[in-house]
Amino acid sequence: MIILPKDEAAPDLRPDMAVLAIGLVAIAIISATTLPYATAIASTVLGALMLSGADIDARTLLLPDVITLGALIGGLAAAPVLDPSQPLQAVASATARATLATLAVGLLRWSYSAMRGREGLGWGDIKLAAAIGAWLPLAAVPMCFALATAAALLAVGLAWLRGHHVCGALKIPFGAFLCPALWLSFYANVVAN
Repeated sequence: MIILPKDEAAPDLRPDMAVLAIGLVAIAIISATTLPYATAIASTVLGALMLSGADIDARTLLLPDVITLGALIGGLAAAPVLDPSQPLQAVASATARATLATLAVGLLRWSYSAMRGREGLGWGDIKLAAAIGAWLPLAAVPMCFALATAAALLAVGLAWLRGHHVCGALKIPFGAFLCPALWLSFYANVVAN
């Protein structure tokens, strides 16, 4: 058991239930009305995890393992459902993509840290990269990161225009942008195919 000093309360790593409920209803309706049954369930589960992750990271700058690892396991479990014609190959492919995404983002984290002398990405972002690899085809992974990065840059730009101090040491909850980008990329990919 970890006991924190009285002035350092542990951050609340529970999602805001109102945000989760409203978002989940919207995702469930969108998924159920536009996707086949099994895919709609997978989409809704992913959506619930990503809504929770975005909300928690936006408030605490932390992505809990229950979210990131839950999304990874969910992606690996959903792979044979999403490609029932070759279930074993689907799981193997999802595992390979998850590994590749984790290594790529881990290398980016290490490189930034070596060049700048401080962390630029947290471990939660790396774990979320594994989930991204598990859920998305390889061609969609860079688009997911590009979407999240563009949204984060837009948010920082808007903060700067509103007069907030923006500097190189500013901490941005990247998971708050990466989580919705994963669900949007997954949904767009499924609808397109």
